[in-house]
Amino acid sequence: MSLSSRLAGAVLVGALAACSGIQTRTNFDPSAVQALESYRTYSWLPMKEGADTRIYNSIIQSRVRLAVDRELAERGYRLVDENQKPDFKLGWHGAIDKRVDVDVINNFYGYSWDPWYDPFFGPVAYGGAGVPTASVREYREGTLILDVVDARSNNLVWRGTAEATLADNMNARKSQKLIDSAVEKILKDFPPEK
Repeated sequence: MSLSSRLAGAVLVGALAACSGIQTRTNFDPSAVQALESYRTYSWLPMKEGADTRIYNSIIQSRVRLAVDRELAERGYRLVDENQKPDFKLGWHGAIDKRVDVDVINNFYGYSWDPWYDPFFGPVAYGGAGVPTASVREYREGTLILDVVDARSNNLVWRGTAEATLADNMNARKSQKLIDSAVEKILKDFPPEK
């Protein structure tokens, strides 16, 4: 196997890994950028009660809060009690959705064979052959949303969202690692630049 073949394979594997990773996006109120830059203290909003107990439970809440608190502490933000008048309040939401991915592979490989034979090209074909096949894959996609609410105005001023495909064999350690990575990637763009 040549070096270029191995490099092409490595690039392809890297590209596929990047596509299957955590996708993030953020949105913010442009008029609040100056306020966002001045924030130093925060508190947590009460946990939203949701019907999906896979997400809205005390275990997941503590994992999300641990990841966010750690990331914000590294950036110099300080968690305070509500009565200490924080600069902003944090809330989070989550969802797990079932997705279906369908790939259709066309096995059309040319034309059907005709008894006519060309001495230079071999048998000459006319007509179509081959049957398309479909590959159907069901998977779960997890979404984590972090909301920053200005403590004075109670307006949403920043939102970060992360989406990732969830593995079927998620244990506690893998779950925490995925949440940590999602939070780190979401907060990479907090506060937003002017």
